[in-house]
Amino acid sequence: MPHSQTSEDVRDLFVIGGGINGCGIARDAVGRGLTVTLAEMSDLASATSSASTKLFHGGLRYLEYFEVRLVREALIERETLLRAMPHISWPMRFVLPYHNDMRFEGNTPTSKLLNVIMPWLKGRRPAWLIRFGLFMYDNLGGRKILPATSTVDLRSGPEGAPLDDKFAKAYEYSDCWIEDSRLVVLNARDAVARGAQIMTRTKVIKAERVDDLWEVIIEDLDTNETKVVRARMLINAAGPWVGDIIHQKLRVNSTEDVRLVRGSHIVTRKLYDHDKCYFFQGTDGRIIFAIPYETDFTLIGTTDADHEDPSVPPICTDDERDYLIDFANGYFKSTIKAEDVVWSYSGVRPLYDDGASSATAATRDYTLKVDNTGGAPVLNVFGGKITTYRRLAESAMDKVKAYFPDLPDKWTAGVALPGGDFEVSAFDIKVAELSHDYAFLTPTHALRLVRAYGTEAPAILGTAQSYTDLGKDFGANLYEAEIVWLMRNEFARTAEDVVWRRSKLGLRLSADQISVLDEWMQANRADVLRKDAA
Repeated sequence: MPHSQTSEDVRDLFVIGGGINGCGIARDAVGRGLTVTLAEMSDLASATSSASTKLFHGGLRYLEYFEVRLVREALIERETLLRAMPHISWPMRFVLPYHNDMRFEGNTPTSKLLNVIMPWLKGRRPAWLIRFGLFMYDNLGGRKILPATSTVDLRSGPEGAPLDDKFAKAYEYSDCWIEDSRLVVLNARDAVARGAQIMTRTKVIKAERVDDLWEVIIEDLDTNETKVVRARMLINAAGPWVGDIIHQKLRVNSTEDVRLVRGSHIVTRKLYDHDKCYFFQGTDGRIIFAIPYETDFTLIGTTDADHEDPSVPPICTDDERDYLIDFANGYFKSTIKAEDVVWSYSGVRPLYDDGASSATAATRDYTLKVDNTGGAPVLNVFGGKITTYRRLAESAMDKVKAYFPDLPDKWTAGVALPGGDFEVSAFDIKVAELSHDYAFLTPTHALRLVRAYGTEAPAILGTAQSYTDLGKDFGANLYEAEIVWLMRNEFARTAEDVVWRRSKLGLRLSADQISVLDEWMQANRADVLRKDAA
């Protein structure tokens, strides 16, 4: 079995980073009996893991880079993950309109090959190749829940109604949606339930090897207090800061490095009425998605641009916004304008620096590197897709096992996250049950609560028989009872944590309402947490 805890401050693993990789590794490790502490310098999922395109998907375009292993692993994972979290993840159909102007990005291996053997295509992406890619997509992952690819007549179906009339044909395939930041929080909660220690707003100041252990100096950013935690192994899952941790905090002489790639998204008012996504291919070879979002909106993204400094917060630039608008306007009948954008966000992908010629071409596969040259080992985590986070954690444990040889075998496949202990097909039943048990809930409120909390929604509502029983109303069906739950159970400390990461109610609340919420949380935090401790 893993090392037993010999003193209060010696842990088996110390994990740096509270994104999806860090929290996924912490959950897997503690479930195998390791003692685990995780430190996150901000809120959980405060960087890359709340700024994704929010899809569990194989990555259709990665087939053009011959990344078959990555795509296959991701395709298999879609249904494994869907079963474990049917509240925050659900199947979606993707509509891929076709026209003759579609082109490859010039530096993909597929485009280079076809330019040699079929030069008459002149960089065009032929229909037969798309259909072959979708055939692979259907069959690489062994689907059991998700339906296969079909062909859509855009001239007669609702999928064609919002599109320019030049599009007559489309392919329709399956992938899944995921509430990315909630995924991170639920992994952290499950890790805590199994014995892990999760510390948010806690910064790693320095770490050094001392007597075959890591001594990690951490600072509580709320109190400015520092302390030392000792651990037998370090996991560097700091995302965009993985390189900074290696070179500045650990001072490890490593040749491994990270390539930071910024992906930006825009959100507009709802652009069409059906519930399917669009996969748009551009004349520059790139692709974007247009996705139904939070009932009343459409999410459009993403871009690929190199981002030099992780300390500079990523934003969607005007150029990136305009690029996405122009791209989408090449497909939709109704023209999108800059003033139609109600929100934008941007995240930095910490990709392994494989020397690719462009940000788009850089590998999305994960790379795990162990350094033990100075004694106690450190595992550095590069890259990865949100879809493969669980497999990445298993691969990390394979590396860890070299130092904890009696480590139990993998266990997370199909094990439900908090609130996800029901069948994928039973979601509507759960909404109906909640609506029946709490008849005062509006349909949209009941739906939101089950989407966010699944079978835990009744724990938030308690014995309430009316909205008055839920306490202070902060707007958009957000009540005090839910805020208290989030503060006690989901590490929420600020209004931003609640309205942009635990939910997306920031799209519906005014700046004044968010300010009132933040003031309430700060004023009541000590009392809320004290009652929880009691």
